[in-house]
Amino acid sequence: MNERVENANILLCEDDENLGMLLREYLEAKGYETTLCTDGEQGLEEFVKKQYDLCILDIMMPRMDGFTLAKKIREYNVDIPFMFLTAKTMKDDVKEGFELGADDYITKPFSMEEVVFRIEAILRRVRGKAGKDVLLHKIGKYTFDTQTQILSIGTKETKLTTKEAELLTLLCTKANDLLPREYALKAIWVDDNYFNARSMDVYITKLRKHLNDDPNVEILNVHGKGYKLVISK
Repeated sequence: MNERVENANILLCEDDENLGMLLREYLEAKGYETTLCTDGEQGLEEFVKKQYDLCILDIMMPRMDGFTLAKKIREYNVDIPFMFLTAKTMKDDVKEGFELGADDYITKPFSMEEVVFRIEAILRRVRGKAGKDVLLHKIGKYTFDTQTQILSIGTKETKLTTKEAELLTLLCTKANDLLPREYALKAIWVDDNYFNARSMDVYITKLRKHLNDDPNVEILNVHGKGYKLVISK
């Protein structure tokens, strides 16, 4: 089973001190070393001092806004992933953020748990590109190879479709914990509309069939919230 991405250093730039401190404390409780800055210039000063794995940037900050900060950070490191935090919902702002190369975009108010899910997704993707991502997941008696998309138990091998493999990978990363429905939809289908939600239900049913050779493994529905891959000891 995959564990939380470890040893990640996060630069958090948020001018709302109360929100910033709450988010920093939550991230640190989840195992992320987090540096909090309350304006863009301070954020740039901290960025050049040490190596970070991810930057979380509020857009509306004093002294230097998040967009400008992102551009300057990319002058130092073209590969550093970053996400924007904003209270705005204007499409132009979202468009500008992604044109700058943002990996994600979160609109306030948000849940702390959602931020962590998105951080994990970004770090897994980035570290996977670097060849450091977990390729094999143990699911009870099963072994799941994310690279070949093969689920095996004993001598039986099942080649999963891309959507099946992506969904099972998300479930594995949250094994014995909740995988929020909305998060899974946005991560795999991009949009959490009705038709994509129905499609995901179909893939969950397929995965249950693929995993039915081990009675200690099951995918549960958590009503109104999402799914949970339960692996009994």
